[in-house]
Amino acid sequence: MLDVSPVRAFSDNYIWLIHAPQDRRRVAAVDPGDARAVDAALESQGLTLSTILVTHHHPDHVGGVAELAARHGSSVYGPARERMPCVVDPLDDGDVVRLRDLGLEFDVLAVPGHTLGHVALHGHGALFCGDTLFSAGCGRLFEGSPLQMFDSLQRLAALPRETGVYCAHEYTLSNLRFACAVEPDEPQLAAELERVRRIRDADGMTVPSTIGRELEINPFLRCASASLRAAAERHCGRALGSPAEVFATVRAWKDTFS
Repeated sequence: MLDVSPVRAFSDNYIWLIHAPQDRRRVAAVDPGDARAVDAALESQGLTLSTILVTHHHPDHVGGVAELAARHGSSVYGPARERMPCVVDPLDDGDVVRLRDLGLEFDVLAVPGHTLGHVALHGHGALFCGDTLFSAGCGRLFEGSPLQMFDSLQRLAALPRETGVYCAHEYTLSNLRFACAVEPDEPQLAAELERVRRIRDADGMTVPSTIGRELEINPFLRCASASLRAAAERHCGRALGSPAEVFATVRAWKDTFS
């Protein structure tokens, strides 16, 4: 199993440190938006930053990249179709990132929607999905279309159920509140909301999740279900055709939910 540890940043970001299997002191950092938080973790744990991996261009994901790369001499990999804060080895759909000094490699998946050039990294039983897939939710559509995000999520949902989902934010509680509002008669969602509320009350982490868990609790991965379709149709007041239409309706609903 991949050895991954979190670095908390800002109000709800997670920066993930991936440890080399043969020497866990050597790490890759995923989406290091805060250089100070990463440096503090490296120093306190005696780690060496070998590589930086970036999923998309938003400041809370790239804000520390240039500073960390310069200070540690780290190699940087980032999406080929987005503006990066420094020179990167470009990543595009179908690429394989081979981190030879760490003994790791990851498949690159293009997952447009949150941003147009967003990528995810999959390997060693883990998925680093940035702001595309969250536990019980998905990212806002800042650049892409609902159909693009739907297709991206379907692609991630097809990964093995045991795949660990390392998303970049602690949004699970608010996402589950929305899921329960959409489907108030689903007992599994109510039980999951209570479990997550207890974790967050203790300032605990609710991620990583798994693909299997998300297929059960995440409304944006359940757009083919009859109950979710019925809820979306009641909300918008009209019949919906494809699961992609259901997704678009539920995503717009979430944007105005409080």
